[in-house]
Amino acid sequence: MDLKVDEEEVENGQPVSIEAFASSSTLHGLSHIFSYERLSVKRIFWTLCFLGSFAVLVFVCNERIQYYFLYPHVTKLDEVATTHMTFPAITFCNLNEFRFSRVTKNDLYHAGELLALLNSRYEIPDTQMADEKQLEILQEKANFRNFKPKPFNMREFSDRAGHDIQEMLLSCLFRGEPCGPADFKVVSAWLLVSLKMASCLLLRWRSYASSFEKTSQDGHFTEENRPQGKQELCLLKEL
Repeated sequence: MDLKVDEEEVENGQPVSIEAFASSSTLHGLSHIFSYERLSVKRIFWTLCFLGSFAVLVFVCNERIQYYFLYPHVTKLDEVATTHMTFPAITFCNLNEFRFSRVTKNDLYHAGELLALLNSRYEIPDTQMADEKQLEILQEKANFRNFKPKPFNMREFSDRAGHDIQEMLLSCLFRGEPCGPADFKVVSAWLLVSLKMASCLLLRWRSYASSFEKTSQDGHFTEENRPQGKQELCLLKEL
C-alpha cells in the first residue's frame, strides 16, 4: 500500500485529514469510503464491499492458521521390487467385526455402546431401522433386569466372537496346489480408529499371509469363502 502525503502539509506540521489520507492511498476502495462528498449510496456500497472483503480475509487467514497448527502431513510410499517375499497377502475386512450370534448378554452389558448396539443408558437406539428378527434377539439380550455382570475381557471376546478363517474358508489353491487354514497366520489384530466414528470405534482387521514363498512373477491364488450369515458377511480383497 503506497501512501502519498502532501509534503506541504507535513512541513507545516498540520495533521493530514482522513479524507486526504484516503484520497492519496492506493488501497483499493478507501478513497470512495472516506471522501469529501456527503453520505451517499455509493459510499455505503463501497463501505460494505470493503468490510465484506476484510471479513473474508480474516476468515481465510484464521482458517489457514488453524490448519497449520493441525500439522498436516503427506505420506509417500515407494515400491521396491524383491525376489523373495511372502505371498499371497490377503486381508479380510468385515464391516460387522463381531458375529452377532456370538455376542452374549454379558458382552452386551460391557461393550454394547462400543459395538453401537446400545446407547449410554443401555437402551437400543434406532429400533425402527433394525431387522425385526435381530431386534427381537437384541431386546432379549439387552434385558438387564436382575442381571449380575461378570468380568469382561476384550481379547477373549474378540477371539470368541470374531470371524474365524477355519469357518469361512471353503477352498484354496496356490500355484495349482491346495492350501488351507493352516497355511495362513494372523499378522495384525487390532486397529483403533478415530473416536468420532462411534459406530466403528474398534475395528477387527484380520490379515493373513500364506506360508508359501513366491518364486516367480506368475504366482496365482484363488480362494472361495463361506459368507457367515446375512448379518455376518465377509468382504474379501484379493491381491
